[in-house]
Amino acid sequence: MCGIVGYIGQKEANGILIDGLKRMEYRGYDSAGIAVLDKGNIFSLKRVGKVAELARAQINFSYRGSIGIGHTRWATHGNVSECNAHPHLSTGGNFAIVHNGIVENYAQIKAFLIEKNYTFHSDTDTEVLVNLIDYHYQKAPCSYFAEIVRKTLLHIKGTYGIAVMSEIFANEIVIARKSSPLLIGLGEGENIIASDAAAVARYTKRVVYLNDGEVASVRSDNFLITTLHENTVDVVCHELDWEIHDMDLEGYPHYMLKEIFEQPSVIENAMRGRFTTDGCSTKFGGISLTPQELRAVDHLLFCACGSAYHACLEGKYLIEKYARIPVDVEHASEFRYRNAPFQRNTLVFVVSQSGETIDTLAALHEAKRRGYTVLGITNVVGSTIARATDAGIYQHAGLEMGVASTKAFASQITILSMLALLLARIRDMDTVVGVQYVQALKSLPVIIGEVLKLSNSIQLIAKKYHNYKRFLFLGRQAMYPVALEGALKLKEIAYVHAEAFPTAEMKHGPIALVSEGTVCLFIATQNELLDKTMNNIQEIKARGGKIIAIVNNNCIAREVCDEVLTIPEVHSGINPIVSIIPLQFFAYYVGILRGCDVDRPRNLAKSVTVE
Repeated sequence: MCGIVGYIGQKEANGILIDGLKRMEYRGYDSAGIAVLDKGNIFSLKRVGKVAELARAQINFSYRGSIGIGHTRWATHGNVSECNAHPHLSTGGNFAIVHNGIVENYAQIKAFLIEKNYTFHSDTDTEVLVNLIDYHYQKAPCSYFAEIVRKTLLHIKGTYGIAVMSEIFANEIVIARKSSPLLIGLGEGENIIASDAAAVARYTKRVVYLNDGEVASVRSDNFLITTLHENTVDVVCHELDWEIHDMDLEGYPHYMLKEIFEQPSVIENAMRGRFTTDGCSTKFGGISLTPQELRAVDHLLFCACGSAYHACLEGKYLIEKYARIPVDVEHASEFRYRNAPFQRNTLVFVVSQSGETIDTLAALHEAKRRGYTVLGITNVVGSTIARATDAGIYQHAGLEMGVASTKAFASQITILSMLALLLARIRDMDTVVGVQYVQALKSLPVIIGEVLKLSNSIQLIAKKYHNYKRFLFLGRQAMYPVALEGALKLKEIAYVHAEAFPTAEMKHGPIALVSEGTVCLFIATQNELLDKTMNNIQEIKARGGKIIAIVNNNCIAREVCDEVLTIPEVHSGINPIVSIIPLQFFAYYVGILRGCDVDRPRNLAKSVTVE
């Protein structure tokens, strides 16, 4: 959940390291630091807080080497302090390291190293790693830097993505990974190391991703990748499809707002080239299964975390409604520890925006161990999930810089709605209904453009209610996952207690929470259930709760609701995508009014790579 960057070349490393850390700050922003090798010595600079604090201090940092490593931290072991910030130096200062992940056996190794007269200045597990590297060098001096790192990692239990530099080996940086992403950005006479392509996209489009159990020796003009057991590796170079403007605010005050407004183009990108020429179905080039193989599927299983999990719940409603295939949705963090029986002809999907979510990766490996075909839905070309699945679908949403997902979530629902259509057409959906579904999907960018015009109205509503302390989000059927996502956004962005329930479940216990200090947001965009929803609204109103209703017509009794937002009436296959937009706006404006950092919420990071 932290960010690693490294540079080796002919330029000054400092500026490139700071720029890379800024680009990856959504991966962790408790503290940040850099280390550079200047005139044969390692010098480090660390600051608590955001990368901006480090950047200000770096102005007076007099060391200007052309080799360096940097890190932005999301705290695991040890509190937020300069001594716990990375990089960490070995006793004596010969080696410096930055590390993502968790060393599970660090306590035993630390006790061993203390007996060998190594000293420790932090509470982190990372400092154990760098001192163990030094120990192996002192024990058996070797001219191969990567060999020393390799020996060290054979003693490590846990996960890691590391970059190590040394005064002794002044012309290379050694990197290694196990369940924590790392890549090499390939330049001309320079190479850039990072845990996220965002850090290198400004400098190169050509990247090489490390796989688990690989170690790389990186120099300015070349690199060599081997396994922990010294086997050679066939290198595959990938081309990034992100543009620089994805990383810029382009006049918006926050990335979250920018990414909400990007959703028409993001959804258009998700659909581009994925409709059949007859205009009645969809197609995905990344799905390698034939129509006959897809028709033989009796059961679908989706594994995901956070917003992606909510998108999968939405997919369940759509696929079961249109394709009539039973669907289960599992929290990826729970799946690997369950022994749930599934049908023989089960097709598994793992969904992750980053393609690096460690719990989702664990679910992927468990599903493959059980012999299932596993497909992936991810936004990052070349990510671990993209490479580890049997096939899959790219979102093409562009880089999402805001920690709380908005455009990537909408993209995931769009793809799952298209998947529902594909599976339905393979089975029983007739051509006319298929054409109507395709036309609805194609209309999405324009319709969402209309919904975005509600921004100012939602801001006014947020001003009325931003000081309330309890919010309930309520939706029926396919609107229930929308309610879950709306509640999650408010929790993430505004630090407000928010829960979501199926609307009719309120009377089975949660209605006890309702009082005059409660705001209830109803997603009432299904006309066939409107009468039932009105009954539930009356129940809340009778108990003093405030009502904000999102509807798609004006039939709802306005005198009962405190606020009504009207969105277009649309095909049920795209209704969830349209309905989430007002809730994203609401969370954004409440967060702003409460003085929260909406792009970098406390305690959160974009890509969760630790269990």
